[in-house]
Amino acid sequence: MRNRSRRFAIPYVIWMALLVVAPIILMVIYAFTTAEGGFTLDNFASMGSYLDVFLRSFELAFLATVICLLVGYPVAYLMAKEGPRFQRLAMALIMLPMWMNFLLRTYAWMSILENNGLINQLLRALGILDLLGVEHLRLIRTQGAVVLGMVYNYLPFMILPIYSVIVKLDGSLLEAARDLGANSAGVFRKVIFPLSLPGILSGVTMVFVPSVSTFAISRLLGGGAQMMLGDLIEQQFLGGAYDPHLGAAISMVMMVIVVVCIAVMNHFGEGEEQAVML
Repeated sequence: MRNRSRRFAIPYVIWMALLVVAPIILMVIYAFTTAEGGFTLDNFASMGSYLDVFLRSFELAFLATVICLLVGYPVAYLMAKEGPRFQRLAMALIMLPMWMNFLLRTYAWMSILENNGLINQLLRALGILDLLGVEHLRLIRTQGAVVLGMVYNYLPFMILPIYSVIVKLDGSLLEAARDLGANSAGVFRKVIFPLSLPGILSGVTMVFVPSVSTFAISRLLGGGAQMMLGDLIEQQFLGGAYDPHLGAAISMVMMVIVVVCIAVMNHFGEGEEQAVML
């Protein structure tokens, strides 16, 4: 019976081997070889000239993650405290933009933020641009526009994990904390927030990882002036500066950094959970 059950896992193992393991192996091979197939470390040494791209990518991804957390946690908390009807409505409103294509959502923000977009037209109609003495505000092709695009597209990935954890909290724990003299702020600080850390860590991971490797948002809202790691990697594989070996090296370094960050966050979360249990 056990052998028969294992057979059902064969398609999954084959799928993972072809679409996950094999690409990683190819990436490692390309990262440590030259175009002629010889071993080299020059691909990693040449990444020093792109240090500003690395710093920009992690800075903007960190900023977007913090904003998503500051916005997403209160929303998830309020959703969990309301009734089922409100929760269903809020969930539908959060998921509704996700039903639209990712690029279409980003293009929509381009029309809103461009020099003759909706925001500048509204400010012009209100006379604010005349008061400022400018024809338009530069909202697009800035780092702020890139962060805004990240927050808009990835905010649901912060809200949903936190909500799923808070809504499942045992109500008896909250009642016990109140019986022991804790006020609402104390219950949140000592019970709800520590127990919601797994959801926070999941949300941070689900927002930070795609943010640091995005290329569509930075290209469309950044106008190419705010190059990030995703743009740099795509440029090495598809752009004029064709160098798949350098692109593989950059991808490998980025993957290692992201894995280390995730491991540190998970270790921190395990420590907090053990502290709460004690």
